[in-house]
Amino acid sequence: QVQLVESGGGLVQPGGSLRLSCAASGSIIRIRGMGWYRQAPGKERELVATITSSGNTNYADSVKGQFTISRDNAKNTVYLQMNSLKPEDTAVYYCNANILSQFWDDYWGQGTQVTVSS
Repeated sequence: QVQLVESGGGLVQPGGSLRLSCAASGSIIRIRGMGWYRQAPGKERELVATITSSGNTNYADSVKGQFTISRDNAKNTVYLQMNSLKPEDTAVYYCNANILSQFWDDYWGQGTQVTVSS
C-alpha cells in the first residue's frame, strides 16, 4: 500500500512564504513524475507544478518565478517552495505521484490548506 502525506500548509500573510512537503511511503519500487495541484473554493483542481525523476520541471504560468518545485529521490519526497504569496494562492494543495508498486498508478495526498490573508 502506498501513501502520500503532505505537510507545511497554514496561514500566512500576503508576501510571505511557505514550504510544502509530500512524502511517499509504502511498497514503492519506483517513482516517476511528482507534482502539486491546488483547488480553490468554487474552482476546479489545477496544476501548479510537476517534476520528473531526473529533475525536469514544469510550472503553471500563474506561479512561474514565484514557486519552486524540487524533490529528494532518496527520501521519496517532493517539495514546493512558495514565495511572495498572494490571497489568490489560497487553496487546498494536493500532492500527486506516479508510482510503481504492484503496478504503475497515480496516487494523491489528502491535501493541505494554504491560506494567504492579512
